[in-house]
Amino acid sequence: MGRILAIDFGTKRVGIAVTDPLQILASPLTTVENAQALDFIKEYCKKEDVECIVVGLPLRLNGEETHATKPAMDFGNRIKKEIPGVELAFEEESFTSKTAMQVMVKGGMKKKDRRKKENIDKVSAAIILQSFLESK
Repeated sequence: MGRILAIDFGTKRVGIAVTDPLQILASPLTTVENAQALDFIKEYCKKEDVECIVVGLPLRLNGEETHATKPAMDFGNRIKKEIPGVELAFEEESFTSKTAMQVMVKGGMKKKDRRKKENIDKVSAAIILQSFLESK
């Protein structure tokens, strides 16, 4: 059984989270600049056994696309093209940034660390991943 990688796609930064090899726990991994994201993901997949990559899909409450939906889908399709042996999935990601902030507050993260967008992005990716795991 391989790991599952989740992505909170953004035009500036990409938050990344990963499961343990048994696919039980979702943990924030890192945040990388958008321009380096695909290379980082390819390298990670070479080092680790990744079975599936989940890309967060931003949708409105009524299920309609937002301005960020197409770029996230395009990024997912680039992943599928560049890493053909890994399954690709999309997971709806409404309110993950707000939920990430709440998780960081409840977890006792210091205010200055909560202000760092990188932390919000990688925790958001973990929330996307946890949602994906629960839906399986």
